[in-house]
Amino acid sequence: MIKKLDLEDLSQLIIGSSVLSVPIAFTEEAWNMSRTLPAINLVVVIILSLSFISIYAFRGIYQGKVKNRIRTYIFRVLFDYFVTFCVVIIVLFALNKFPILSDMYIALKRVIIISFPASMGAIVVDSFDKE
Repeated sequence: MIKKLDLEDLSQLIIGSSVLSVPIAFTEEAWNMSRTLPAINLVVVIILSLSFISIYAFRGIYQGKVKNRIRTYIFRVLFDYFVTFCVVIIVLFALNKFPILSDMYIALKRVIIISFPASMGAIVVDSFDKE
């Protein structure tokens, strides 16, 4: 049973989010979608990301036993999304597709769009058996 976050968890989150963010970050579709997707859809994407992480963590990591650890559970969900967000920023920056100085809104939209599938990879790899 998972009690706290450690270096193994962090490395699994980084690897898991990289596995899905790297191929998507290379697609022109993701870059173009960041130009056209309305703000309301971005909110939906964030909610979906956090919902999927929450559901998977609840079942896959905590086996449905969060009653006495609700703060830890919420922290874990937010931390997982934050790590994914950071990994996506680094990947986009490396590809010169993170225009933070010239168009901050597009840069943020790209990170949100690519973080959606990347967060799924992160939480799945993070749930791998801890031995």
